[in-house]
Amino acid sequence: MKEDFLHYLWKYKKFDTLNLKTYNNEELTIINVGQYLELAGPDFFNAQVIIEDQKWAGNIEIHLKSSDWYLHHHEKDKAYENVILHVVWEHDTEIFNQNNSEVPVLVLKSYVSEEIIKNYKTLIVPKSWIFCEKEIKNIDGFSFINWQERLFFERLERKSKPIYDFLALTNNDWEAVMFCFLAKNFGLNTNGNSFLELAQSIPFTIIRKESFEVENLEALLFGNAGLLDVEKEDNYFKDLKFRYFYLLHKYQFDKVHVEPVQFFKHRPDNFPTIRLSQLANLYHKHQNLFSKIIALKTVKDIYDFLLVTVAPYWQSHYQFDKESPYKLKKTAHSFVDLLIINTIIPIQFAYAKKRGEAISEDLIALLNEIKPERNSIIDKFSSFGIYAGNAFETQSLLQLKNEYCNKNRCLDCVVGMELLKGN
Repeated sequence: MKEDFLHYLWKYKKFDTLNLKTYNNEELTIINVGQYLELAGPDFFNAQVIIEDQKWAGNIEIHLKSSDWYLHHHEKDKAYENVILHVVWEHDTEIFNQNNSEVPVLVLKSYVSEEIIKNYKTLIVPKSWIFCEKEIKNIDGFSFINWQERLFFERLERKSKPIYDFLALTNNDWEAVMFCFLAKNFGLNTNGNSFLELAQSIPFTIIRKESFEVENLEALLFGNAGLLDVEKEDNYFKDLKFRYFYLLHKYQFDKVHVEPVQFFKHRPDNFPTIRLSQLANLYHKHQNLFSKIIALKTVKDIYDFLLVTVAPYWQSHYQFDKESPYKLKKTAHSFVDLLIINTIIPIQFAYAKKRGEAISEDLIALLNEIKPERNSIIDKFSSFGIYAGNAFETQSLLQLKNEYCNKNRCLDCVVGMELLKGN
């Protein structure tokens, strides 16, 4: 038995509320269970109960055992002076507050059905991956769809927080913020942090000014990424290095050492040289990129907009001094899908929220057009009969696994609450 189960029982009144009596045999009526705080202090704030015809307003504290009151030193804490009822699973001692007044006790165990206890024990039995892996496919479809929407927007809220942080750092320059987060996701998982540091290391005012000459953008990105630190005979390398030091002198800014970029374990088309060249070409192709992207509403429009290739040199190279067979190396739809999921939609969401606009349905519609992501989490859900048909559903499942299943938050989850009902 865990305390969060008792919180669930009290919050949703999942017990016999008609014939309640305190441990001292006083008649008890619940008018309002109070507000669940999940903060320091009593568990439920501003509750109302009637005990023996006397109405009380105050806070509710919940423990597995009455003695936990003393174990947590509540008798010395002023925050617990206004507790009007102590709800416990087992009563093992009388308790008193700071004023030495006995606090009424409700022993919840006496009023909870055997069925809900059985369902709870079934739910929390450890499984190989998630607690509900055998039952999740049986959840009511309508409830699960609504839960997916909530999960999706929870995930967006989490993704938007660093966007707001960067917005504060850039003096509300959305174009600069877009550049940082596009750069991060051009780096994928392996080079994401390096590319983000790289984008932050170059004042975006310089990116704006130099965007008309793509070689200068490449020089800035490759230079600050440390890819021009060595000496090579390659003429294109020498040209970028010359441009880089010229730009450092021109704008009087110092080279910043960022986390080294990685080539290892990448397919050649994802080498940092290729992705940085594509990023430079994107900003050469589109000035005021944020204001244009924010207006795009369909996946096709975004595919067309983000279709860029590399500088001519990189069509026959993956690294300096190493020629390879010619290949155009344009941004593939699968790569753009990742940019939509991890950059464009979070920024569109954050921007709309900042302006007080409602675009929830538009974002869901956009992700419904994108193929489902493929990873171990989505594959595992599929093995339990939960199949994702698009990126909206995969994003929701990732939020479910990472923020609920991994943290054992079954009683905050619609799936867990449905299973407790015995459906």
